[in-house]
Amino acid sequence: MLIIILIVFIAALSMVPQLWIRHVMKQHSHDLPDIEGTGGELAEHLIERFELHGIGVEPCDEGADHFSPVDKMVRLSPSNFEGRSLKAVAVAAHEVGHAIQFHRQEEIFKLRSKYLPQAQSFKRLAMYVLWASPVLALVFRSPIVMALPILVSVALQLISAFTYLIVLPEEWDASFGKALPILEEGYITEAQVPAARKVLKAAAFTYFAAALSSILSLGYLMMLLRR
Repeated sequence: MLIIILIVFIAALSMVPQLWIRHVMKQHSHDLPDIEGTGGELAEHLIERFELHGIGVEPCDEGADHFSPVDKMVRLSPSNFEGRSLKAVAVAAHEVGHAIQFHRQEEIFKLRSKYLPQAQSFKRLAMYVLWASPVLALVFRSPIVMALPILVSVALQLISAFTYLIVLPEEWDASFGKALPILEEGYITEAQVPAARKVLKAAAFTYFAAALSSILSLGYLMMLLRR
């Protein structure tokens, strides 16, 4: 019974950061009459203003906002690309912040290009290894054989989690080193700045939430190992 309670607690705790991010984004997703353009229009304007030659803007799947250095494309959710909400303009400025980092070849941007693909690969590999555990246990009928993939999965999850954490400074710079100073130049009102800070913080902590979720999931894996 205690193990079940611990598993439920770990699962709930791992969801808190994602739930907080969703709450902040939803809270500031309604269109505002005093915001002059959409998130997509702001992104295009900033790209032109900062002379980010060769970089474009296009819509993507909802919730998949990102800047692709490979395609040189700022991609925004339909709600951000077409919306005139505080969320739309803040997320657009955040992603353009990444484009500015890339265009200027700032050292901090290399964290993302170097470590993020590795973190995602380690996380996927950890899940594949974990899925193999019960299959191996059935084939070999040995708890030791089942424990080995779980140990490997734990190690891969740890590597993935710490790799995600390495990317945090780049995300923070995109939000508060780039986006917020830009927005404060007159793109939003002074009264809207505190709310914009919340949205930009949520945008910056997206990868942190993923890292925390990975770390907390280790508790579940270790409980499986003990059993």
